[in-house]
Amino acid sequence: MPTPADHLRPPARQPGKGTWTINAHRGPFTSPAWRITFDATTPAELLHDVHSELLDLYLEDRFSDQDQLFQDETAPYEAYTPLLTRGWSHTVKTDGTQTFLTPEGLGGVRHRYATGGSSELAWRAWGGYPSEPHWTARFSFGTPTTLAAAFTASLISTEPLQRTVQDVPVQTRRAL
Repeated sequence: MPTPADHLRPPARQPGKGTWTINAHRGPFTSPAWRITFDATTPAELLHDVHSELLDLYLEDRFSDQDQLFQDETAPYEAYTPLLTRGWSHTVKTDGTQTFLTPEGLGGVRHRYATGGSSELAWRAWGGYPSEPHWTARFSFGTPTTLAAAFTASLISTEPLQRTVQDVPVQTRRAL
């Protein structure tokens, strides 16, 4: 049974930088079928919720004849409809992308619903201004939409977070 791999890859001599990467391979020594990448500064709750959903998908696949890690049939609207219900703006371009922005403009999600005639999905999310994001998350083509939906649900969660001042990045403290 193929399994996803997860690892943190810090760059040399840059504390607080790096990326969390989840790769899913169909077999040993093959190229990834899909990849999710989070900046090291992506809020832990977002990573937690994606990993929880990933574990659920893996266990469902392991104990059934399903293959949701590689053949997810979740519709894309399940990932972005919750954003719209929370008042996020929505723009669609003819290049095959749609963008959802927070009401205050301090975060967004971009969904590439078409590339080169393909209907595969790709997602990018960020916190902060698009030109200078505090963190980013990327979901490659082929990533199960269920994982993107878990991410967006976590992104709009209204559950209070417990943070000390030291846990809040300096550049985002003014937004509190």
